[in-house]
Amino acid sequence: MLFSLIIPVYNRPDEVDELLQSLVQTDYKAAFEIVLVEDGSSIRCDDVVQKYTDRLSISYYFKENSGPGDSRNYGMRKAKGDYFIIFDSDCIIPKQYLSEVDKALANNYVDCFGGPDKALDSFSDIQKAINFAMTSFLATGGIRGGSEKIDKFQPRSFNMGISRKAFEASNGFGNIHPGEDPDLSIRLWNLGFETKLFPNAYVYHKRRIDWEKFSVQVNKFGKARPILNSWYPKYSKLTFFFPSVFILGFGLAVLLLVFTYDNLLKLYFIYFIIIFFTASFQNKSIKIGYLSVVAVWKQFYGYGTGFIASYGKVIILKQKPQEAFPELFFKI
Repeated sequence: MLFSLIIPVYNRPDEVDELLQSLVQTDYKAAFEIVLVEDGSSIRCDDVVQKYTDRLSISYYFKENSGPGDSRNYGMRKAKGDYFIIFDSDCIIPKQYLSEVDKALANNYVDCFGGPDKALDSFSDIQKAINFAMTSFLATGGIRGGSEKIDKFQPRSFNMGISRKAFEASNGFGNIHPGEDPDLSIRLWNLGFETKLFPNAYVYHKRRIDWEKFSVQVNKFGKARPILNSWYPKYSKLTFFFPSVFILGFGLAVLLLVFTYDNLLKLYFIYFIIIFFTASFQNKSIKIGYLSVVAVWKQFYGYGTGFIASYGKVIILKQKPQEAFPELFFKI
């Protein structure tokens, strides 16, 4: 089985340099190819790619900007492999990654898999805090790859594998972003394909974003979920409402202080204390513990408010998603 690594990139040559350098270190002995798709970048990475052509089998393509989902599809159509592995450009790949994937597919083949993400010691404190917020069971319940106790795992496209057969049957990613990865997972389930978490196939996800960009990102995640629920009501879950309930509950807790009732606010305080100590212990840093509290709050607030806005427009008012939130859809 030939692996084709599909990497869309937009104005991130430095990230591509780090990613390709990590792939040079792989312990995987069989041949594999890299298909790098430049999605209309004004800052191209072709010079970076040229540095590695003598050590890696790389195909480089430049196309007009149409979003990460369509760029991944473009790369998979150009690829030669039997199985496609998709990375974001801000990932660093452990040397054993491909060997772990090969072993997992040999032991229990599946047409689509996803893997977790972790943080390197070299990451900034904010990157480590955001990684905690995005991956900890205390913040996301393990839905991004930290737990196998999920009835149907939805791979995330920063670290995802899909067979050529499944890609051709599903036509790959749609034009919603974010939300293109759960959309693809659900369509694959409806076509009879299975998805699975490969816990040992993790990547180091650098996420070069600041607090403002993180808030915008998670707000878009929140907006996308009711849209997906409207498309696929069978797969809607009560847990998707939790961040919104969390935010509304916090507002209620503050309001109740007027009536000298503080028990609800105390529960929120206890929760964030647990976040602080857990993140501090895991990262061996009180500062990262504090920043993780900030990251978790921004994640809940951004996602929760986005979900409420989208639920109101898409579910209650029955607006078309593309008209209600055009910023979530790329024109292909």
